Amino acid sequence: MPPPPGLPQLPPPPPFFWGETPEEEYYKSHRVSNSKSYFETPNGKIFTQSWLPLDQPAKAAVFMTHGYTSDTSWVFQNICIAYAKWGYAVFAADLLGHGHSDGLHGYIGDMDKAAATSLSYFVSVRRSEQYCNLPAFLLGESMGGMITMLMYFQSDPDIWSGLIFLSPLFVLPEGMIPSKLHITMYGLLFGLADTWAAMPTAQMAVKAVKDLEKLKILVVNPKRYAGKPRVGTMREVVRVTNYVQNNFEKVKVPFFTAHGTADGLACHTGSEMLYEKAVTAEEDKTLKLYEGMYHSLINGEPDEAADLVLADMKAWIDAMAQKYGPKS
Repeated sequence: MPPPPGLPQLPPPPPFFWGETPEEEYYKSHRVSNSKSYFETPNGKIFTQSWLPLDQPAKAAVFMTHGYTSDTSWVFQNICIAYAKWGYAVFAADLLGHGHSDGLHGYIGDMDKAAATSLSYFVSVRRSEQYCNLPAFLLGESMGGMITMLMYFQSDPDIWSGLIFLSPLFVLPEGMIPSKLHITMYGLLFGLADTWAAMPTAQMAVKAVKDLEKLKILVVNPKRYAGKPRVGTMREVVRVTNYVQNNFEKVKVPFFTAHGTADGLACHTGSEMLYEKAVTAEEDKTLKLYEGMYHSLINGEPDEAADLVLADMKAWIDAMAQKYGPKS
């Protein structure tokens, strides 16, 4: 989403979100290694990355999906690096239409296809000899949380040990729901308008990032999609949020979901609905609501608030990884 009005003129972006430090040196300072590659799928080529702990064998594998307009190469890495520092092998892919992956920038006209595309990469790693016996978790932030839920629904039973959600887009705020007039009007054009960057936006980014300095870093991401939402993307968001809400009872695995109560881009009621309706064993599901926090819990809140969320996430996955794996 565009930055709020009044944001001061920003300097040209640095080569990396952390500044000028070379990548290899930066990762090594965090005791993780990073690798990049492209993965060929029937739906197009997607850009993938991994972050692995340098000082210990991986306790589990975590497969991460970023949110709308984002990618895996900018601030989303903060989440990936944190998990790798905790001893987890982390894998992530740019969604179709995002970052370095194929597709029209900012356009996901078929969320099921986008989910299946990233999932094909995740499953190839998960079933590999190195990771097939370790616990494995899916993690999604914002719209990536919604797509992560689709991945779970598309997966074979028992392939995933658990699910992790950060501000998942399960319920759209009232001000973000496209009007039936817009959906109908563009639909009458028989798909010709599906890729148009024409959907109105409620300028809700002010409710996404609380820390102004972090907002400045976020908006200079060179691969960030900064246009209006594309018609097909919003059509799919409406469809899939409704679908997910009607299928929460299919969730059977352990899960952790975190949400700020002042989130203006994804209603915290979605996380509450998941907690209430999922048939996951009571002791294996966790809902964390953070009073007054906005949408971007890790990359948009002041450090002390973000550290609280990270600590809760670490405590949960450490407990789950110890409880459910590795398989012999």
